[in-house]
Amino acid sequence: MSLPLPTYEDVLAAADRLKGVAHKTPALRDTPIDSKVGAAVIFKCENLQRINAFKFRGAWNAISQLSEADRRKGVITHSSGNHAQAVALAGSLLDIETTIVMPQDAPQAKLSGTKRYATRVITYDPKTTKREALCQELIVEHDYVLIPPFDHPHIIAGQGTAAMELIRRTGPIETLLVPCGGGGLLSGSILSAQALSPECKVIGVEPENADDAVQSFRTGQLQRIENPQTIADGTRTECLGELTFEIIRQKVHDMVSVSEATIALATRTLFEDARVVAEPSGALGLAALLSGAVQAKGRVGVILSGGNIDPALMATILKDS
Repeated sequence: MSLPLPTYEDVLAAADRLKGVAHKTPALRDTPIDSKVGAAVIFKCENLQRINAFKFRGAWNAISQLSEADRRKGVITHSSGNHAQAVALAGSLLDIETTIVMPQDAPQAKLSGTKRYATRVITYDPKTTKREALCQELIVEHDYVLIPPFDHPHIIAGQGTAAMELIRRTGPIETLLVPCGGGGLLSGSILSAQALSPECKVIGVEPENADDAVQSFRTGQLQRIENPQTIADGTRTECLGELTFEIIRQKVHDMVSVSEATIALATRTLFEDARVVAEPSGALGLAALLSGAVQAKGRVGVILSGGNIDPALMATILKDS
């Protein structure tokens, strides 16, 4: 393994770097959703984080540790949206040039948010081009420094600060539900949960249409799904990373998947019952409760990973109720 697995001590160090930069987002509880799922649900509202997603945590933790020489080179990343925005904003705040590789079909809200802060945005057709390959070509040509979307100790540690804040505020919880794309948030969350609430069961949630992590968890071998199509665009990553797979395989208690209809229902329920705007990826944890994929009791933490949903998509979801 090329890089060491991060630890909870790395999460604590990340929290120090994020002080005064990232928001300590609210923990929302006592909503009408409790009666629908039969549990006391506490939502960690990362939809209210900078760039409206948890990804700012990992991006800042990674970029702020770069050497002066690497900062002068500029950074590059590939992302469908939230990590793209996070790297662009962190680079802007630190006066570092950023090159962002994004799919042509990225949500307009995420594309616009990225362009607001990035030095340059390069789009590609995901049907014909692999983003990792395009990134590598640009790195060879320009000597950029890659800030991976999830598979790096600094990224994972930064993402783990969200669960750390939640559990420090609420005290021990019985279950923690975490959306899973590339696994950075889930990997960081389990590090914090094990340290602060050892009895807590940490469960990752994926769309059925993009359930590579569920398959990897079940088989014990890394699985890939080519260009998965799901309303939860933040989870369209084709496979887990080397580090995230190892942490998830070793530590996470379970992985479940949910249907597209249930993801839409969860997004709508958050809006109607809690007046929370979440993107479909961010609503995955609630989708697992509403569908019965997870039958949790007691105090349940749910990380709402982001709120970057295009207005037209939200209108469609609300109209379909």
